[in-house]
Amino acid sequence: MTASDRYLRFRVVTGLALLLVPLLLFVGCKPKERDAAEAATPSAAPAAPATATGDSAERSKTLRETAKEAYTWGFPMVESYKSMYQQAVDSGGPNFHAGFNEIGSSANVATPKDTAIITPNSDTPYSFLWMDLRAEPVVISVPAIDPKRYFSVQLIDMSTFNFAYINQAQTDGKAGTFMVAGPGWQGDVPKGVQQVFRSESQLAYALFRTQLFAPDDIDNVRRLQAQYKVQPLSAFLGTAAPPPAPKIDFPPYDAAKANGLGFFSYLNFLLQYVPVDPSETALRERFASIGIVPGKPFDEASLSAQDRQALLDGIADADKALEQFVATEVNTEKVSSADFFGTREFLKNNYLYRFAGAKLGIYGNSGSEADYLSYFVDAEGRPADASQHDYVLRFAKDQLPPTHAFWSVTMYDGKSKLLVDNPIDRYLVNSPMLPKLQKDADGGLTLYVQHASPGKDKESNWLPAPDGPFYLILRNYSPAASVVDHSWKKPGLTATR
Repeated sequence: MTASDRYLRFRVVTGLALLLVPLLLFVGCKPKERDAAEAATPSAAPAAPATATGDSAERSKTLRETAKEAYTWGFPMVESYKSMYQQAVDSGGPNFHAGFNEIGSSANVATPKDTAIITPNSDTPYSFLWMDLRAEPVVISVPAIDPKRYFSVQLIDMSTFNFAYINQAQTDGKAGTFMVAGPGWQGDVPKGVQQVFRSESQLAYALFRTQLFAPDDIDNVRRLQAQYKVQPLSAFLGTAAPPPAPKIDFPPYDAAKANGLGFFSYLNFLLQYVPVDPSETALRERFASIGIVPGKPFDEASLSAQDRQALLDGIADADKALEQFVATEVNTEKVSSADFFGTREFLKNNYLYRFAGAKLGIYGNSGSEADYLSYFVDAEGRPADASQHDYVLRFAKDQLPPTHAFWSVTMYDGKSKLLVDNPIDRYLVNSPMLPKLQKDADGGLTLYVQHASPGKDKESNWLPAPDGPFYLILRNYSPAASVVDHSWKKPGLTATR
């Protein structure tokens, strides 16, 4: 398996396989305390100043190790900046949704004609909200939503920690009002607000998901999306607004720059908006020794050829370590996407896990909110290929994916990574479809996964495959405990010819 194959495989497993492969097209950025947010014109931070003394080889070794650590730690921020810039800053770009503290929605039924996003999610149309929390908190309101319909608002800080969720567990189908505050805000819970969530960074992201039951349900989803609301705290309270936060001069995101030493320039820009967590004080001091200083330009031009190469080697080392990790831990299912996403407390400062999540499928759900399982091979370990075999995916009686919301199995073309054109326009099978599916005589459920029709008597349970390689993603939203703790096991994909 090539590195790119491992990359794809992991991305799919992470489920951000959702609009989040496109979310690799999106970017994020963050601000810090208001009084420190905007220094006039910061002078450049000399790259690698503290290691200037000592043996040349030892210096290069230290630079390389520190650069590796900084890239591993900082990549989620810079990758998130890409999302933020494209979604909320670059108003003329193709991926722009809405400005800061405004909600933009996308509600379309995905089909094979949609080619902008690989491994698209057809379950939950999205709404997007980038929050600037420097001047004051924002208040998010959600409408009453039938408890039978899954929805969630995933709250993500600039380090890509999922610091909270708004979902049916909080609202129980009723309308709800919640507040998101930055790290510098102080105050009591305002009247009319159910709960306050605190972001570690001054810029944060809210990703809304609203369940789509079937293609003809899309207008209902759009009506709900139109009722999601965000407003500054002062507007919610009807009080005078505080002075606006200083304007941020966002540097345009450039992939080539971000993939080289320019990465550290983006990181320095972002760090001025991300207060130091007490657990990372020593780490941030180490980074400062190579010129990673909040709000200071990274002085790449001052680097000697030797220092420049040491830093580039450190970045390469980080990527190689991730590649090895994916090959030995992810693809062998020793760890899963659920291990890479969650709160700071959940991740326990495991920077490799956070790096893996951001590098291979940014903005993944926490494991308790959604679970993603993949089928790239059949039960015999052979690559899934409908030009060579027909398959069945059989759930034994009482062994459907345990869920508190719903599950789905979606078919993807193994070459294009897109949905598969087919004569019955079916791209997935999900739990809302169960009343229309035929049960086995013993109460189990068999799905027919193949290119040609299994026959009219079985077409209700047919998930059409391409005439070639394919893969399936089993998504489970609000999974039951047996899924989260891995005691429930997915059935194998069994070849029948």
